[in-house]
Amino acid sequence: MAVSPSEIVLTGLARKLVADGILGEEQARKAFVESLKKPPFVTYVVENGLASARDVAHAAAEEFGIPLVDIESIDLNPDIIKLVDKNLIERHRALPIYQRGKRLYVAVSDPTNLPALDDIKFHTKMNTEAILVEEDKLGKVIERALEVFDNSLKGLDFEEGLDNLDFAGDDKDKKEEEEEDKENEAPIVRFVNAMLFKAIKMGASDLHFEAYEKFYRVRFRVDGMLRIMETLPPTVNRKLSARIKVMSRLDVSERRVPQDGRIKLKLSPTKSIDFRVSTMPTLFGEKIVMRILDSSAANLDIDKLGYEPEQKNSYLEALSNPYGMVLVTGPTGSGKTVSLYTGIYILNTEGVNISTAEDPVEINLPGVNQVQIDEKTGMTFAKALKAFLRQDPDIILVGEIRDLETGGIAIKAASTGHMVMSTLHTNDAPQTLTRMIDMGIPPFAIATAVNLIMAQRLCRRLCASCKQLIDVPENALLEEGFTKEEINGDPDKGMEPIKLYTTKKDGCEKCGNLGYKGRVGVYQVMPMSEEMRRLIMSGSNAIQLADQARKEDIWDLRRSGLKKARDGLTSLEEVNRVVSKD
Repeated sequence: MAVSPSEIVLTGLARKLVADGILGEEQARKAFVESLKKPPFVTYVVENGLASARDVAHAAAEEFGIPLVDIESIDLNPDIIKLVDKNLIERHRALPIYQRGKRLYVAVSDPTNLPALDDIKFHTKMNTEAILVEEDKLGKVIERALEVFDNSLKGLDFEEGLDNLDFAGDDKDKKEEEEEDKENEAPIVRFVNAMLFKAIKMGASDLHFEAYEKFYRVRFRVDGMLRIMETLPPTVNRKLSARIKVMSRLDVSERRVPQDGRIKLKLSPTKSIDFRVSTMPTLFGEKIVMRILDSSAANLDIDKLGYEPEQKNSYLEALSNPYGMVLVTGPTGSGKTVSLYTGIYILNTEGVNISTAEDPVEINLPGVNQVQIDEKTGMTFAKALKAFLRQDPDIILVGEIRDLETGGIAIKAASTGHMVMSTLHTNDAPQTLTRMIDMGIPPFAIATAVNLIMAQRLCRRLCASCKQLIDVPENALLEEGFTKEEINGDPDKGMEPIKLYTTKKDGCEKCGNLGYKGRVGVYQVMPMSEEMRRLIMSGSNAIQLADQARKEDIWDLRRSGLKKARDGLTSLEEVNRVVSKD
């Protein structure tokens, strides 16, 4: 239930600001209510121009008896900053600046931000103490300080050192690897190293090495789209395959069956990146796909993933339930893992036991017990789930529900006091329910266990530096799915006429001449209402469930995508590429 500003009793800093005449009482009440959602109280007050950061900081210093420090005069120590996870610093706007023994001093603009101090204490296993600083200066210093997490690539030169990149592995194979390197020749070694390094710098998610009759091609998937990076003569086919297999600890002599391996590339003493390697025999040689697993690149801030306010609130409400199931659906590469881990990140506190079973483990999160699924050794999702239930779990994450056994155990766990989170491969939220019934899971079990289903896709973001307005006729916009109100605007609702953007023809330097940079999520977030549960138990199909979702004003993927285009985050062409009109 929403809190009304009139119901708020002002205390602490808010009361002090009113008493000092810095804020009006109504302003303070409204700011306090807004800060219950995000951002924090002090951040809201300063960013909305209600009071200066200096005035707020001096009032806080007087109220709590904490000395005010000029953070810009402090020499930041990268080793101290790295004691706290980057996502924690961004989420809480709290920056570690000094360590003394087992005590960590943390710069904050609001000393009442106890959740921040408690969270940092839990993750660092150190006692925390607040240091008061001005909000505007803190924001600038945090932005500068976070660069220490990305410096691992800045010290590496693209051309130099490619012969000596450090690939962590089993030392017993070192001699064998050196012999293979001699056979494959230095140019091949340098080329593969250069491709891995370049893919990391470009933010690619996958590398494709493809053999054809008259040429050999290397492509990178960047922001969801494949791009040709190199075209080579077909004679390099076997040498490249052999080199990658040696790095992945695979059988170099076996070319007739698929193989799976892994590479760990050490970029610096503190940063390494894993590559999941898959080989597949094709007509003219082996195709090799390498998936980059970089947990440090994952953004687990729920406010930056692209949820609409109602969708975010529905997700957070589902996470607040002590038991039940949350399902995320979509194709491979649609951001399902990041959405699940954003929820896990929010729930990851000292008082809960979280276990995950994944294939592979893509994001490393301290405080979470993560299990790597390996079918070869018999460690299946179902076996991991059974083991979790004997280990006093509060929250269980299952990487994917693939079969009836896994789905059945997950449903039972969600029905017996556990929070279960998982993924399925379906096109939208309503189809997920019928897919589970097709697996053989009883409808009544689904209706009672599932709390929320979220379908998602990823659209490329328009480059902010070179996007340009486009004029689209009204009849074409109506065909795309926009309403007349959205097209013409509604002054009574504060809705302006529609403005759509597209890419500049050749892009710009900032986006690599693509017109897009980064991606944003498009979501269908469907909480399970009582009527929806009744329809499931009565055997309704996906079409009937989708109709009920529309009656409950739950946005489908198309409507969410059009909203992103209307907000100028992506283009209509990109929405049409990712989400169909049907």
